[in-house]
Amino acid sequence: MIPLRAPQGVRYTQQIDRSQQVLPQLRSRAPQSVSHVAGSRRAVSRRSVRAFAWGTPKTTGPAPGEVLGKDYDQKIPSYNKGRRAGILLHPTSLPGPYGIGDIGDEAKRFVDWLADHGMQCWQLLPLVPPDPMYYSPYSGTDANCGNPLVVSIEELIKDGLLEFSETPPRVPIADVDYPAVAAAKLPLLKRAAQRLLKEDRFTRLREEYLKYRKEHPWVEDSALFDVARNLPELSQLAWWQWPEPLRLRQKEALKEFRETNKDAIDEFVVIQYFFEKQWKAIRSYANGKGIKLIGDMPIYVGGHSADVWANRHLFELNEAGLPEQVSGVPPDAFSATGQLWGSPLYKWPAHKKEGFKWWTARMARTLELYDECRIDHFRGFAGYWSVDANETTAMNGNWRQGPGLELFTAMKKALGAVPILAEDLGVITTDVVALREAIGAPGMVVLQFAWGGGPGNVHLPHNHYENCFVYPGTHDNETAVGWFRGSANDTDKSYIKSYLRTDGGDIAWDFIRACMAAVPRTCVIMMQDVMRLDNTARMNTPGTAAGNWRWRMGDGNVWNSLKKEGEDLRKVAHDTNRLPKPKA
Repeated sequence: MIPLRAPQGVRYTQQIDRSQQVLPQLRSRAPQSVSHVAGSRRAVSRRSVRAFAWGTPKTTGPAPGEVLGKDYDQKIPSYNKGRRAGILLHPTSLPGPYGIGDIGDEAKRFVDWLADHGMQCWQLLPLVPPDPMYYSPYSGTDANCGNPLVVSIEELIKDGLLEFSETPPRVPIADVDYPAVAAAKLPLLKRAAQRLLKEDRFTRLREEYLKYRKEHPWVEDSALFDVARNLPELSQLAWWQWPEPLRLRQKEALKEFRETNKDAIDEFVVIQYFFEKQWKAIRSYANGKGIKLIGDMPIYVGGHSADVWANRHLFELNEAGLPEQVSGVPPDAFSATGQLWGSPLYKWPAHKKEGFKWWTARMARTLELYDECRIDHFRGFAGYWSVDANETTAMNGNWRQGPGLELFTAMKKALGAVPILAEDLGVITTDVVALREAIGAPGMVVLQFAWGGGPGNVHLPHNHYENCFVYPGTHDNETAVGWFRGSANDTDKSYIKSYLRTDGGDIAWDFIRACMAAVPRTCVIMMQDVMRLDNTARMNTPGTAAGNWRWRMGDGNVWNSLKKEGEDLRKVAHDTNRLPKPKA
């Protein structure tokens, strides 16, 4: 086993985990035969000695019958297993005056709400720049950059980079209108960037920006790509349709492009610095309140992205730069026709040849921003679904071998402990479980999936395991209320009412209480379920491209209106041993 991380507060030592190694071995093996030799001495085989080594008599310590110390009955084992709870909420869903949540004061108010009510983690969706058509954070234009739309205008005003009189009109709280938000915010971000670059009064911020740029060399390709894709003559084209010199990244063409577009390139990097500065402040604030940030890394990157354009040798592309096989998953609980993501597949032999350095750098960047990282579609590292690029659904495809343990061994060698959460939902085969267990990563169980298939369903609480995250539902699910009212059939409802001893009248909190009481070490709850909302608050419907990622939780008064739910969360966390432990 290669333990990529220890549970919080636990330092790895060379020891046997008896609950996971010795006892299963004994249960699965019949006692070894015992032979008798002269003098009636027993000769026990080597295998028997190993199997029963736990029973070998002690050679040190008190002898039977000796008086023990007066403090003997004070040596009580600790049952603090690091249990915790948290909330799943994307920053775009936070309150905010300009049509979208951001990473300013409202993010801090959310952190305060978490800390006040005994929560210990905040899980987010990817914070990368989303694709410009459907604004999915799982199909971004750059794996390392931040989403400029969540940069706080108010924080830029505090820095003196903008004036309050320049702010856009305030927008009533409603679902995010991404094109409208982009039209209102991006010109202001560019104006603030130009001021930082040109005005003498921002010398300190300019020095910070230059330091950020020097320490993050990948941002140069990110800037080139973003500026190119937004040029009027290229904005309707994918990178594989660009003029050949730029498409093929010819050295002289890139040099000329940098010189011609220097101002726009610098502007892009400054805006990324704004994101970095503001997000690092949120992380520091959250950590200071005892809140861990759990980021989200999509296994694939978008085809029209800086990542593929700058590293095409690492992806399965034809001479024109197009994939002949693309990513997806076969039919599952989310979609009867599967999910056709359309992202290019990795050329894993090329990654291995380079020692997986691209992946290691990607993970290193992720851990700059978050304390832990959920890897979306973890199962693709064991075996991944490959679909012909001409298919219109993901129903027809082939399973192909992933990189397996080699990838994670390379990451651990380069980075040390890598706190990964493995999203292992969907079609999960034995090799996926073996890989997750080999790296010591927690998996996921979702209560909404528990009610079909009988009592052997892994998502039922009595089948859960400790090294795991449990959710009532995730961002890909309906809300608990919406599911119970709509998709749940009569058999599901009957089983739920019997199993949870409920009439279903408060199903969201029935699910919350069941998850908090379950054995997994971490329980994460969608804010929509805390708020008892129906499917009008759904974040994403897998298999559909349009209309997702838009939900907003309310205006700035929402934190006061959620005091009762917060108090109830704290009470349940207390009753299920998920409150933070007092500092020694």
